[in-house]
Amino acid sequence: MNKRRRLDKVDELVKREVSMILQKDFEFPDTIVTVTGVEITEDLKEGKVWVGVVGKMKPDQVLDKLSAKRGMIQSLMSKRVVLRNTPRLAFRLDDSAQRGVGMVNLLDDIEKHLPKAPPVDDESDS
Repeated sequence: MNKRRRLDKVDELVKREVSMILQKDFEFPDTIVTVTGVEITEDLKEGKVWVGVVGKMKPDQVLDKLSAKRGMIQSLMSKRVVLRNTPRLAFRLDDSAQRGVGMVNLLDDIEKHLPKAPPVDDESDS
């Protein structure tokens, strides 16, 4: 198996485990936090965890909370994912979810303010 394919599998495994840890061990009031991606380095010593945040909590608050508990998250992950090295995780914001929500809201606004077309007359003049 080539290195990239192996790293892709490691990325996916770490993503799944970190997602489960956030779901079970963390509370984000009125906020949805999802792990959207993980990038582990080839030497398995470092990893970036991309998180999406939608809700009342500010993204910076969520990132601060995750960074403060990074050691606990790594420890829990290392018990379930056996790797040569346990990667040192760094949490990053993936704002694509926020941009998507903003786009949907913008489209809703546009639809509300557009003039309505007159109804089409189905009867034909024969």
